[in-house]
Amino acid sequence: MEKNLTGTLAIDLGNTNTVIAFQDQKDIDSVLIEIPNITSSPGVIPTAIWFEKTSKIPKIGISALKMKGKSNSDLFFHSNFKRLIGNPNEKINQTNILTPTECGEKFFKFLWASIPQKYQIKRLVLTAPIDTYKGYREWLVNLCEEISVDEIALVDEPTAASLGTNVPFGSKIMTIDIGGSTIDMNIVKIDGGEGKSGPIAELLKFKGNDVSSISKQKIRCAEIIGKTGSKIGGKDFDQWIVDYFIPENKFAINLAKAEEIKCKLSSSAIKHENKYPTKLFIEQNQEKEFYLSKEILEKILIENNLFNHLNSLLKDLLNQARGKFCTVDDLNTIILVGGGTQIPLIKEWIIKTISKIQIKSPPPIESIALGALAMTPGVKIKDILNKGLSIRLFNKREQKHFWHPIFFKGQTWPTENPYKLVLQASRNNQKIIEIIIGETKKEREYDVIFENGLPKLSEVQSEEEIIKWDNKPLKIKLDIHSKIGEDNLKLFFKITKKAALSVKCFDIKDEFLGEYNLGNVC
Repeated sequence: MEKNLTGTLAIDLGNTNTVIAFQDQKDIDSVLIEIPNITSSPGVIPTAIWFEKTSKIPKIGISALKMKGKSNSDLFFHSNFKRLIGNPNEKINQTNILTPTECGEKFFKFLWASIPQKYQIKRLVLTAPIDTYKGYREWLVNLCEEISVDEIALVDEPTAASLGTNVPFGSKIMTIDIGGSTIDMNIVKIDGGEGKSGPIAELLKFKGNDVSSISKQKIRCAEIIGKTGSKIGGKDFDQWIVDYFIPENKFAINLAKAEEIKCKLSSSAIKHENKYPTKLFIEQNQEKEFYLSKEILEKILIENNLFNHLNSLLKDLLNQARGKFCTVDDLNTIILVGGGTQIPLIKEWIIKTISKIQIKSPPPIESIALGALAMTPGVKIKDILNKGLSIRLFNKREQKHFWHPIFFKGQTWPTENPYKLVLQASRNNQKIIEIIIGETKKEREYDVIFENGLPKLSEVQSEEEIIKWDNKPLKIKLDIHSKIGEDNLKLFFKITKKAALSVKCFDIKDEFLGEYNLGNVC
């Protein structure tokens, strides 16, 4: 009897391929799910659907691809629809009988119904493109109403990709995605870092209830710094290969054969000069053997101006980034996504063009889905602070007290990582340090005035107002001889599940001095 597995399922709906991955709640490793007649390889499903109104039952994945050469395929075969969902700027092909949103809905529902029964899904995590996140999310919210699963979470694709490659929170990353139908390049800043909370998944459903409109976990996407792309991709590379040998190709099956040999030549184990045979149809039921090598493949890509095109896209992307004060030197990592980035010459182009930055090349197709799983092992509803919290400190140079922020308005709690603060004594031989907490009552305001019809900021701005908590200050006794200007106390602040502001105290030698509840943040 087959053992049932309980855990989290991730679905990354891509424009060319969709990836489906599962993580058991008792296991740290993820598995790619194989579904007969749907997946082309474990976990990988061609994003295509064949639907005839008379049958009412669609075909998806490889079953849909097999129908592509049939009559009326311009009506019943649908692909390349994901990028159109929630995107009002793209024109829609009116010849197909389904709209992009209908394609996505039928594809998703049929895929969900086809998942092997041994996978008991408690949580579903979905990914969304960052540039059309709002409209795409709205479509998913409606779609998820009919899915019977306790928890549904949503993450944006760049953040999921960064999580899948262990990029630090707060980093600026460039993603180069060469898929089957498109080339996409973007530079984004991942949420978090610099004392801010790390990125979290947005919950759409919790304990079986729709929380998409009431959850305080609002959209927290990666920030787009620059984005560019074109409708060129791996399928065009396949067409170029076939055209190189058969200029007037009439057979769709030749493109599949070209894709197969292209993927083979993308392996680093294959020598540059070795030639490999592939049989292509030149007439009905008549094949001819051709030979392709890495050298010939590179020649084909160069002759079709691929690298001039890539240089143009990259130049456009970097120009956008400079407009937002971001240069190549500010990038932490370049992440390669999509099967096209595995072609050796394309990798060489990236390394040669941007030589200073670390390049990460995770599994090209499944990295986003696996990153989404890594992001949501314990996803739960988090609240957000509706006020900032600060600690009162003493400025010895100016001889006056001031408020130093420890948590900002809008941060999520309970906190995953404590906020660390190192304190110095304000006088020699100080025996006691008081911990005094305040909260933001009024934030700093920037008034706009008009002079000669032009808006300007007023010279005098209203100050931020901090109100001290009523409870007695926490007094920490120091056992060491303190001196002005020397570190002598380490504090680690966090907000607990019960909304308590907690602090752990250590002396400078890491001796534990106690953990204290300073008060409630609500």
